[in-house]
Amino acid sequence: MEKSEGDMASKNYENGTSEKNEREVVMDKTENGGLAIEKTEINGTLELDMKAVSNKEPEINYRGWKAMPFIIGNETFEKLGAIGTLANLLIYLTSVFNMKSITAATIINIFNGTTNFGTMLGAYLCDTYFGRYKTLGFATITSFLGLQTIQLTAAIHKLHPHHCAAESATCEGPTVGQMAFLLCGFGLMIIGAGGVRPCNLAFGADQFNPETESGKKGINSFFNWYFFTYTFAQMVSLTLIVYVQSNVSWAIGLAIPALLMFIACVLFFMGSKIYVKVKATGSPMTSVAQVIAVAIKKRRLKQPDHPWLSLFNYIPPTSINSKLPYSHQFR
Repeated sequence: MEKSEGDMASKNYENGTSEKNEREVVMDKTENGGLAIEKTEINGTLELDMKAVSNKEPEINYRGWKAMPFIIGNETFEKLGAIGTLANLLIYLTSVFNMKSITAATIINIFNGTTNFGTMLGAYLCDTYFGRYKTLGFATITSFLGLQTIQLTAAIHKLHPHHCAAESATCEGPTVGQMAFLLCGFGLMIIGAGGVRPCNLAFGADQFNPETESGKKGINSFFNWYFFTYTFAQMVSLTLIVYVQSNVSWAIGLAIPALLMFIACVLFFMGSKIYVKVKATGSPMTSVAQVIAVAIKKRRLKQPDHPWLSLFNYIPPTSINSKLPYSHQFR
C-alpha cells in the first residue's frame, strides 16, 4: 500500500514536471516563431505532434515613389484650392458681402486662429484614434465641401447681399441666413485644415522604408517636392486665380479652387490600395502630460547614478515610428 502510494506520487511528480517542461517549450517556441512540439502520452507511448507556429507580423510593403503621384498630386491641388480661396478673401467680404474692412479683417483673423488651434486637435485625434489615412481622407472631403459652400455664396444671388453701387451712401449688409451659410463654409474649411495640415507631410514619409538607404533618400526627396509644390501653388494662386476673381467673376474665381480641391480628393483615393497606412498608436501629447504629472509628483526623488539603465523604452513591434534615445544634451 505504501509502495503503491509512493509510485503514484512519483508518477504525479513526473507528469507535473513533464507538463511544465512542455509548456515552457511551447511558450519559448511560440515567442520566437518556428515549431511547437506537443507531447501526448497514450498507453505508455509518447507521441510528438509538431506544428508550425509563427507570430511574426506581415511585412510592410513600401511602395515608395509609386505612391507619390497620388500624394504629391493631392497636396498640390489641395494647396491650390485652399490658398486660391483664402488669398483674396478680404476683398470678397468687403466687395460682395458689403462688410466693413475692420469686420472682414476680424473674421479672417478668427478663422486663421481657429484653424491653427484645429491643427493641434486634428493631430491629437489622428495619432490617438483614426490614423493618418482616414484623417486625410475625411479632411480633404470636408475642405472641398467648405470651398464649395463659399463658392455658392458668390454664384447664388440669394446667398449674398445686393451689390452696393459706388454712388450709394448706405449699403445693405448680409442677412442672418446669408452670414450663417458663409460661416458654415468657414467651419468646414477649419475642420479640413485641422486634418490636412498635421498629416500630409507625415503620410508621405510613411510610404518610404526609413531603415534603408533608398528609403531615407526617398524621404528627403519627398520633402523637397513637397515644398516645391507648395511654392508653385502659392505662385499660381496669388496670380492667376486672384486675377480671375478680381477681374472676371467671383463665381468663376471661387469655382476654380473648389474644382481643384475635388481633383485632390479623387487623386488621394485613387492610390488607396498602395498606401502604407500606419495605425494610430497614441498621441505623444498624452505621454508629455504623463511625464509632467509624474515629474511634479516625484520632484524630490533622488536621481539614480545611471538613469539610462532604468528607462522604460518599449516600442511596439507593429510601429514604424521612431523615438528619440536618452541624451544628456539638455542637462
